[in-house]
Amino acid sequence: MKQVNLRSDKGTGWSSRSLGARCRNSIALCSDEHPHIGNYRLLKTIGKGNFAKVKLARHILTGREVAIKIIDKTQLNPTSLQKLFREVRIMKSLNHPNIVQLFEVIETEKTLYLIMEYASGGEVFDYLVSHGRMKEKEARAKFRQIVSAVHYCHQKNIVHRDLKAENLLLDADSNVKIADFGFSNEFTMGSKLDTFCGSPPYAAPELFQGKKYDGPEVDIWSLGVILYTLVSGSLPFDGQNLKELRERVLRGKYRVPFYMSTDCEGILRRFLVLNPAKRCTLEQIMTDKWMNVGYDGNELKPHVEPVEDYNDTSRIDVMVGMGFSRDEIKEALTNQRYNDITATYLLLGCKNECVELIAFCVQWDLDPDSLLATSELSSALSPTISWCFLRYVSGHCPAGTPMTSDADPAF
Repeated sequence: MKQVNLRSDKGTGWSSRSLGARCRNSIALCSDEHPHIGNYRLLKTIGKGNFAKVKLARHILTGREVAIKIIDKTQLNPTSLQKLFREVRIMKSLNHPNIVQLFEVIETEKTLYLIMEYASGGEVFDYLVSHGRMKEKEARAKFRQIVSAVHYCHQKNIVHRDLKAENLLLDADSNVKIADFGFSNEFTMGSKLDTFCGSPPYAAPELFQGKKYDGPEVDIWSLGVILYTLVSGSLPFDGQNLKELRERVLRGKYRVPFYMSTDCEGILRRFLVLNPAKRCTLEQIMTDKWMNVGYDGNELKPHVEPVEDYNDTSRIDVMVGMGFSRDEIKEALTNQRYNDITATYLLLGCKNECVELIAFCVQWDLDPDSLLATSELSSALSPTISWCFLRYVSGHCPAGTPMTSDADPAF
């Protein structure tokens, strides 16, 4: 096995706060070839837009992979800037297992960095291109998660307005994560919205007609298009150009594949209704027969947002070991600062094994990222387990040191 340098001359170890303090809200090229943003080591570009790009990065203190959306504020006009800050405000307010989570916001004079949950499975769109249409059982499992997340947004008076297969991501366990709230907005029933936004193949007919709308009904139409796409691998409405697409959407006619079940066809007809006032509600959809096949006794219910636990002593103890003070941890979490402290706390809670294993790494002064970068095991084991396993079996722990420690009751 290739020799691994656990601690460089420039002090990349992470048992002290020196690294966190040095990198906090800074952009620098540290001792390796990867640039850093705050406490994140940038790895590669995974997405690009006109004024933004998305980078895969690793949080240095916990080793967790994250996605960082990097927006060039200098290229945005005042209206676009207002929309950007609205997106951030909305993402801060959301806490659902099927919505991409925001961990930290770093802002400089010219750039805004949104540190978010990384969904390693990629887009549902790419999954469909690679694997073809889903069987209804698989589509149902995914669609239940999507409906739960969108209903949760609507309960909080938030409309997404850009629901499409490209904005549905899959995590390592194939769970759906709704992403890209760039077109989202708050709505109030009785106060109409009038912006045409989103992707035309998923857009509701009233948007093509330039009519004002409440909000949820345009998401509900898009959900119907998504369900059709999951089950058939194609779009219900398509055209050679926007004019042709518009005509087909306004007719509301689409082909029903021969393999689609009667129940699936029935639920689609509840979504894809031309008159928005007669379109189904998500509360009605949650009780639909097709939605609950195979889920006896577990009918889809509205998501109940859990109260965030900001007093997890195991996580706080690990953070104190990293050099954070208990007072600044409490202040950041209580006031939801979305800074490096909030991010570290949230990332420590991502997996059940995370806190204890990272505490082990902190205790033995381990630089996990260096190990992971050169490890032959990195593809076979989860990152956290790889670091601790390699550290232990490679003899880097003091001779005779047991895996448990009286000094730390976590072990």
